[in-house]
Amino acid sequence: MTREVVPVLKEKRWGRIINMTSISVKQPIDGRILSNTIRSGVIGLAKTLSNELAPFNVTVNSVCPGYTLTERVRSLARTVAAKEKTTPEAVIKRWEATIPMGRLGTPAEFAALVTFLASERAGYITGAAIQIDGGWYKGVM
Repeated sequence: MTREVVPVLKEKRWGRIINMTSISVKQPIDGRILSNTIRSGVIGLAKTLSNELAPFNVTVNSVCPGYTLTERVRSLARTVAAKEKTTPEAVIKRWEATIPMGRLGTPAEFAALVTFLASERAGYITGAAIQIDGGWYKGVM
């Protein structure tokens, strides 16, 4: 999709490209080799494009969510719970215990970040990989 839209954005001399990745680009998640690898490649692509497209007033950023209470996360909790012979609620509680805010994010919180990055007000933010994870990522960069 990016390849198709870049010529149009360059011609208009304005645009926003926002990639959805995962917190795993900053802190790999055990057992997710393929996901950890591919999502990190998206960050490299975004950083390269952010430099190339900046002169055209096109920003390129990536959003890196941690656990967000979506149907996909609920499904993952059910799968883990079945393997561990526990409940999905217990699995979610365990995940929440690893997050400083003590809860999973909401789709609305994720959407608020994306909406801001798509706005005029985010015109000087480009090449960023922004985590939205309730403090789960422990790194300083």
